[in-house]
Amino acid sequence: MSTLTIAIIVVFVAGYLCIALESVTKVNKAAVALLMFVFCWTLFMVDPGSYLTGFTGEALIHQVSTVIEEHLGSTSTTLFFLMGAMTIVEIVDQNGGFDWVRKVMKSRSKRSLLWRIAFMTFFLSAILDNLTTSIVMIMILRKLVHNRQDRIIYASLVIIAANSGGAFSPIGDVTTIMLWNAGMITAAGVIEEIFIPSLVSMIIPAFIMQTRLKGELENGSDGMANDPRDGEVLEFSGRQRKTIFCVGVGGLMFVPVFKSITHLPPFVGILLVLGVLWTVTEVFYRQLHRQTGRETFHKRVTSLLSHIDMSTILFFLGILMAVACLEEVGVLTALGGSLNTTFNGNHYLVTGIIGVLSSIVDNVPLVAGCMGMYPIQAVGDMAVDGIFWQLLAYCAGVGGSILIIGSAAGVVVMGLEKITFGWYMKNVSWIALVGYLVGIFCYWVIRQYILVVS
Repeated sequence: MSTLTIAIIVVFVAGYLCIALESVTKVNKAAVALLMFVFCWTLFMVDPGSYLTGFTGEALIHQVSTVIEEHLGSTSTTLFFLMGAMTIVEIVDQNGGFDWVRKVMKSRSKRSLLWRIAFMTFFLSAILDNLTTSIVMIMILRKLVHNRQDRIIYASLVIIAANSGGAFSPIGDVTTIMLWNAGMITAAGVIEEIFIPSLVSMIIPAFIMQTRLKGELENGSDGMANDPRDGEVLEFSGRQRKTIFCVGVGGLMFVPVFKSITHLPPFVGILLVLGVLWTVTEVFYRQLHRQTGRETFHKRVTSLLSHIDMSTILFFLGILMAVACLEEVGVLTALGGSLNTTFNGNHYLVTGIIGVLSSIVDNVPLVAGCMGMYPIQAVGDMAVDGIFWQLLAYCAGVGGSILIIGSAAGVVVMGLEKITFGWYMKNVSWIALVGYLVGIFCYWVIRQYILVVS
């Protein structure tokens, strides 16, 4: 391994540590990821000829630009998908489209509420994404559960259910979106074979956690802030809010169907849904303008676009492009070969370890790294919808629940409910790990017996 390659690895590892220690360094991980991206490719340009053989002079420089643009194009499909999905969810949420969820959740029994929260989070996460679903469910919990000790138990289950629900859906988690965009899994394949393991990885922890909840919910409040939209007058009528919900959420569910029909990348379907939803809201605002005479409405899409978390988008850009550099210098291929040699090609062990690692560090670069380490094969475990890729989707998503910092859902709930790392590790981590392992076992049973028989 050359000195230049080692320098690129050092930059990547140093950046990775800064991202993992964001709470200590107080430097936003998006800034670190962008620096990783730039520094890795700058080092690559010191001697690009050692990696791109057969080119010299201007041809070599042109080839480097071509390589970077190819990786950027692949990365952009994921970024545009995320931006479109985040915008759609923001439009639905800000216009009261999720208000019905709170009404469905109401229950006096603590255990009854736990199961409603678990299943609602699980299925919403599959339709939306685990980050957005976690925010929505925490806001609902603040309305329904006023005792903080009870609420953090529910909130912990939200993390587990959101990650489990996102794992079996092609649009439920960033990692599954990446694998789906790259053609390593199909929507039908991942839903058919990962649904039961994902469901089990949520149900087992829910059964264990319900033992900590007895009796009925208390009335009153402990001073915790409620939904920031409390008391706000919504601009649309109930019928219009339901229409927005149906168009937005129904459109997200339609994206896999659109891809299977047109064979266009998934981000094209997301942009179609966004365009339709944007048009519908503009029609509603035109009607409101005629009725009220008002010229300005605060919840128009043009205003809500500023609410999109661009730091998250830039983080994904930086990390995916930094991983692309590692792929070009051959590090990922060598690492993949080492893992296969060490574990004798046992995909259950390899992906299981990757899942545990995803609870310590961000699962996005882990999955991106695996995508670079292991090429798609025509047949076998590494083929489209093969054991490796489906297990990777499951393990990277569900494994993030083992530690509270292991997923976007965990980080956002940690911030909203002020759950400490130590409390979660002591009270929840082992529960999430049990569900994670049982889910892997279920997948093994499905592959070994059910699919073979059928």
